[in-house]
Amino acid sequence: MEAAAGRSAPTLSEWYACYTKGRHEKRVSRLLDDRGFEVFLPVVSRRRRWHDREKVVEFPLFPSYVFARCHANDLGRVIATPGLVGVVRFDGRPVAVPDEEIANIKRLSAGLGSDGPEPQVGPMLSTGQRVRITEGPLKDVQGVVARRPTHKRLVLVIGVTAIDQGLRVELDREIVEPVGG
Repeated sequence: MEAAAGRSAPTLSEWYACYTKGRHEKRVSRLLDDRGFEVFLPVVSRRRRWHDREKVVEFPLFPSYVFARCHANDLGRVIATPGLVGVVRFDGRPVAVPDEEIANIKRLSAGLGSDGPEPQVGPMLSTGQRVRITEGPLKDVQGVVARRPTHKRLVLVIGVTAIDQGLRVELDREIVEPVGG
């Protein structure tokens, strides 16, 4: 579609994976939010025990990554955020993370409570069957079957292709169904 004379076509805001310095995810997220950007820092709450106390602590699902939604022409302001190293690029160009992947990770992080399954970060797999969880706190989260350790359990990988990372969760086989044809 062509833009009207004298006006340029509006650019859509997209999600970008931002790589942070180690353990700077929460700080970068707060600073980006203060600058007016929509930010998503997926976290999981886990109960941790020390010798003198027990506490619930939030950990990033993707260490060293924060997701920011902005227009491509605002990426310079995003990258200028203290603690942020850069945005994920492919062939020198920033890679937008599809809205569907962000929505999927939001559903996953909402379903993971302090007593839920603990995901493990690992490389995203490109092969395997794509499935959707049909019940429980992770209902409607989609992922790729990575391995079947027993006949009743399987390992599901839920990931973000732009950063080539996935979260592995072991589930009962009965609560997943194939996606698509």
